[in-house]
Amino acid sequence: MSEPAPPSLATMQAQYQRLLQRLEANEREFRRLGRAVWRVQEDERRRLARELHDGLGQNLTALKHRLAQLGGSLGPEQAPLREKLEAAIALCGQSLDDTRQLSRLLRPPILDDLGLEPALRWLGRSVEEATGLPVVVEIEMLPSLDGELQTLLFRVAQEALNNAAKHAAASSLLLRLVRRGPQLQLQLIDDGNGFDPSATTSGSGLGGMRERLRLYGGQLELRSSPGHGTRLRALVPLEAATDG
Repeated sequence: MSEPAPPSLATMQAQYQRLLQRLEANEREFRRLGRAVWRVQEDERRRLARELHDGLGQNLTALKHRLAQLGGSLGPEQAPLREKLEAAIALCGQSLDDTRQLSRLLRPPILDDLGLEPALRWLGRSVEEATGLPVVVEIEMLPSLDGELQTLLFRVAQEALNNAAKHAAASSLLLRLVRRGPQLQLQLIDDGNGFDPSATTSGSGLGGMRERLRLYGGQLELRSSPGHGTRLRALVPLEAATDG
C-alpha cells in the first residue's frame, strides 16, 4: 500500500493563510472585548466621580455652611464651643477638598467637557502643584479625536507623569503630544536618574500602559539608562478607536 502523497505547496499555503486569518480574527476579538471592559471601567469611574461631586460633595458643603451659621450665632461667653465648631468646620473643609480631589482623579470633568488638550494641561498643573516639579506641556495642532482615544491618551499620560514624579528624581518633566503621519505620539521626557528598563517590575505601571495601548493597536517605547534620564513614547494609530 503506497503512502499518501504529501500536500502540495499550494495546499500548505492555503492552510497557512487560513491559520493566519483565524489568529488575526482572535486578536481582533481580544481587542474588542478588552476595549469593552475598559469602557465599562471608565463609565463606572465617571458615575462614581459624579456621585462624589454631586452627592457627598454637596452634602459636605451644606454641612460646612450650617456649622458656620451655628458658630456665628454664638456669643462671646461661648468661646470654648466656638473653638470646637471652628475645628469641625476645618475638618469638614478638608474632607470636602479630599472628596473633590478624589472625584477629579477618578474622572476629571474637564476631559469630558473640554477635551484632551485642556485635560492634559490641567494634569500637568496638578502634578506641578502637588510635587513642586516643573511640568511643561506641549501639544501640537491635532485632528478631531474619538472620545475613547482621548481617554486612552489621558490615562497613559496620567500614569506616566505620576511614575516620573514619584521615582525619577527629576528637576523637570516635559509632556508632549504630536501627530506624526497616521500616528499620535505621546512623549514624556525627564532629566532624572534613569534606570534599567529590563529590570522594571510589574508594579511600575508600565505593563498596564502597554496592555492598554495594545488594545488600540498602539505600543510603548522606553529609553532610559542610569544617570541619563528617561524618554517614554506611546504610539497610537489615529484610527485606533474604531472596532471594525
